[in-house]
Amino acid sequence: MFAVIMAGGIGTRFWPRSRTRRPKQLLKILDDKTMIQATVARLHGLIDQDHIYVVTTEPQLEEIKEQLPFLRPENLIIEPKGKNTAPCIGLSAVILRHRDPQAVMAVLPADHRINNEPLFRKVLAVAEQVATREHRLVTIGIHPTYPATGYGYIQINSQVDEIDGIPVFKVKTFAEKPDANTAKRFLASGDFLWNSGMFIWTANAILKEIEEAIPELYDGLMEIEKYLGTKHQDEVIKKVYCTIKSISIDYGVMEQSTNVFVLKGEFDWNDVGSWEEIYKISAHDENDNVVIGNHLLRDTRSCLIDSPRRMIATLGVENLIIIDTDDALLVCRRDMAQQVKDLVDALKRKNLEQYL
Repeated sequence: MFAVIMAGGIGTRFWPRSRTRRPKQLLKILDDKTMIQATVARLHGLIDQDHIYVVTTEPQLEEIKEQLPFLRPENLIIEPKGKNTAPCIGLSAVILRHRDPQAVMAVLPADHRINNEPLFRKVLAVAEQVATREHRLVTIGIHPTYPATGYGYIQINSQVDEIDGIPVFKVKTFAEKPDANTAKRFLASGDFLWNSGMFIWTANAILKEIEEAIPELYDGLMEIEKYLGTKHQDEVIKKVYCTIKSISIDYGVMEQSTNVFVLKGEFDWNDVGSWEEIYKISAHDENDNVVIGNHLLRDTRSCLIDSPRRMIATLGVENLIIIDTDDALLVCRRDMAQQVKDLVDALKRKNLEQYL
């Protein structure tokens, strides 16, 4: 099995710590490893380092090389421009098929937190077995613990198998990120899982599904495949990426397919998607604050304060996120953590690129 680690995102919800050249997957947010280093480390014993590929963009390339020095140059897949997950996964699939016509690929985001790593590896190993049967598409769903509106959902159908104690379910449907009331209904029903964004399939299977669901993308991928390993490879990839549409694998393929199966990931997962998630999974003080760095807090409750260098003093506040960097300071309500990306969009519109 091969691992394809998607590491091209900018992590806009983690601004101002996350920037274009050093986004959140390249930061030490939770421990002494960066998020991408932790992603690679948890594959140890299941997937050989030689079988680990990373998909990224040019601005992040040098930092990834520095953090993952074992990666061979050919195991770094450079997207000319981020076009969402379907083109990213399709490009990876044709490259892996060129290396191994029977390649099985585990597609993993670079910025997840997983505590029970042995169970995670066991679930991936079972998923590989499921994926090689009848060219199945396999995803991993997470049991929801609250009515989250920041995740997509997977509705499960009946259980169709059990392998090594891991049940296998047929997917009934995918649901986009819901509003609060819909999320509560999903949670109450008991047959919805959070969509983790982790996928396992053969390269041939996902390319066949792309051919049926997104034929224009498939045509571009076949053009790329013809030139793999030649001096024109990079030129053709750039040409194709200029013309293909940006589309997610969930919307473009998974929601259309009738051949999707799901395993439950009971391995203590968090996608670390915003500063609010950092607040939830970090240790709290006696006033429910999470504080990193120098601080002086008075009458302060339920806040996340991250200031590695400067002293932060607060008085009479609660439910705030305060993130201090050398050139930017973020102050927002915790319940608006998902909207931090809107500030990044506003900086782009105002041409304030120096803060991105």
